Amino acid sequence: MDIPIDIWRKDLLSRGLVELPMDGKAGIDAANLQNFHGDPADRIIVATTMLTGASLVTADEKILNWDGLTQKNDARR
Repeated sequence: MDIPIDIWRKDLLSRGLVELPMDGKAGIDAANLQNFHGDPADRIIVATTMLTGASLVTADEKILNWDGLTQKNDARR
């Protein structure tokens, strides 16, 4: 990236990006995802998205190809 990550984050937040907290329920749901790969960070992101009903924007092909998450948008487009 051409700009420092903290400035990038502040810019996204000023444009309406909402950060979602991770909690124990998301951790348990992440561990229980069926037919999903083993990356714990991806599992937490997906479980949090599902719990909150948010729409996930990602370029991660493993997440995009998993049928269990319907609220996802391909950031590669």
